[in-house]
Amino acid sequence: MALADTLEAAWYGHRPSPWWSFPLAWLYGGVSYLRRQLYRHGWIRREHLSVPVVVIGNISVGGTGKTPLTIAIAETLRQRGFKPGVVSRGYGGSHQQPMLLDAAPDPAVVGDEPCLIRASGVAVAVGRDRPAAAALLIADGCDVVIADDGLQHYRLARDIEICVIDGVRRFGNQRLLPAGPLREPFKRLDSVDFRVVNGGQAHAGDV
Repeated sequence: MALADTLEAAWYGHRPSPWWSFPLAWLYGGVSYLRRQLYRHGWIRREHLSVPVVVIGNISVGGTGKTPLTIAIAETLRQRGFKPGVVSRGYGGSHQQPMLLDAAPDPAVVGDEPCLIRASGVAVAVGRDRPAAAALLIADGCDVVIADDGLQHYRLARDIEICVIDGVRRFGNQRLLPAGPLREPFKRLDSVDFRVVNGGQAHAGDV
């Protein structure tokens, strides 16, 4: 916990990041860049679904309000006559294979956030293999798939990308992990379709 506290203080405070975090951030950035390029140029195949896919995520670690936004978008789509379904990795759960959640899922099996989304009444499927989990939603009659926390999951092709921004902490020192809180470079924001600021105030470049 002391290490996590030290890093977070460097990310969002005024102290410098530990010296050892910079070469690791450089390595992390290089691997992330290579991975994005492999998908961008088609050297790694994306999985295209038969229905529209909306991806909600962020470029920084920690909670930014993705799950409430996912629920709100799903409810809006339902009100307009669609049957949306949400696909999630199911972090914290013990499940191994893609599965469609029933009405009373076990958080120990599928994770807390999928249970919260399922409680709103929307169909949810979890799985490390997100295209396979999404296929379960489509087979269940869903005509729109929302990917919760899926911005960096490039294997699943998407039609719309929404990045949620913590309006209070924002992007800290704007460095990549572990020197900073970013999962992807700050310029990744230029390629998303929408930016949603949760809390604080929106800046001119947020929309």
